[in-house]
Amino acid sequence: MYTVGLVIFPGSNCDKETYDFLQTYVGVKVNKIWHKDTHIKPHDLYVLPGGFSYGDYLRPGKLASMSPALVEIKQHVRDKDRKILGICNGFQILCEIGLLPGTLRENNNLQFICKLVTISDGSETYQIPIAHGDGNYYHPNPEELDVAYRYVDNPNGSTDDIAGIYNFKRNVLGMMPHPERAFKSFHESKDGFKIFENFAKGAL
Repeated sequence: MYTVGLVIFPGSNCDKETYDFLQTYVGVKVNKIWHKDTHIKPHDLYVLPGGFSYGDYLRPGKLASMSPALVEIKQHVRDKDRKILGICNGFQILCEIGLLPGTLRENNNLQFICKLVTISDGSETYQIPIAHGDGNYYHPNPEELDVAYRYVDNPNGSTDDIAGIYNFKRNVLGMMPHPERAFKSFHESKDGFKIFENFAKGAL
């Protein structure tokens, strides 16, 4: 069975939604991984959920990037080509540990933004919620990036309208929008399924 390792940090607040989505609605086996865990078995996919790990002290994702669990997971991703998805705070963490380039800065309006946005992968559009104060992605040379998703109407000032990026192997994806908040009947959109399925290439 396809296995997912869901990494939980102090301050994670989207882990329950993500677990519910993957375990109950998608039907994959989800194992919770505490940030201090070691001797982690390889999983097909790791997920770093949204939230405010360590209260965003120093800067978002910085303290979480030092967690013991991430040392091993980073090895699995680099040496075994396992996949990892970072959502919101998870995207910030992926940049902090060097699996993705660039950085996430404070939104250009200096306010927390929580709303439904439209993103595009170049061929299809998706309605996915955002909820962040530091979602303004910056990279000095966006032409060098493998962009996964762009905002149709940029809400936070991100370089080149970037909402999410891949590494060049495409086994790492970081994105600010929350696909785990777009799947239930009462959600404004169910496009979260498509985001996960696209990254897992039909395995979910």
